[in-house]
Amino acid sequence: MFDWFKKKSKKVAKRDSTDDLVDSIKAAGTVTKGRAVEEPPKTEKQIATEKGEPYVAVLSMDVDPNNLHQGAFELDWNEIFVARLIKAGYMMKPTDTDGEIVDRWFQNVCRHVVMETWEQEQAIKNSGMYVQKRDLGNGRSEIG
Repeated sequence: MFDWFKKKSKKVAKRDSTDDLVDSIKAAGTVTKGRAVEEPPKTEKQIATEKGEPYVAVLSMDVDPNNLHQGAFELDWNEIFVARLIKAGYMMKPTDTDGEIVDRWFQNVCRHVVMETWEQEQAIKNSGMYVQKRDLGNGRSEIG
């Protein structure tokens, strides 16, 4: 006669312990009932890719503190950017990876920066804008 009561009591007890578990999880903030989970904002790369635009960015730059002439750049890019580089002739062989293609492009950009800087220095030097000072001795100097 009390079998149904015992079973019901067990179910109630089981439900109560489950409810306690659910309550503790909710209190911890891991369950959001009826709330929409916010999506993280899109990155510049995702936005560019969705628009069908090429994307490349410098993520970081490291310099060796013991040798300031040595450094590294970390780049990020999308497939559209690589496709444009391939179309522009930066792929030298069919086995080139995206990283090799982008590295080839980046080295070319760096070369152009160096050459432009050198050409500007030469132009300034040849224009006479540099003032040269020569010590003649006895506290005298020549400026030319």
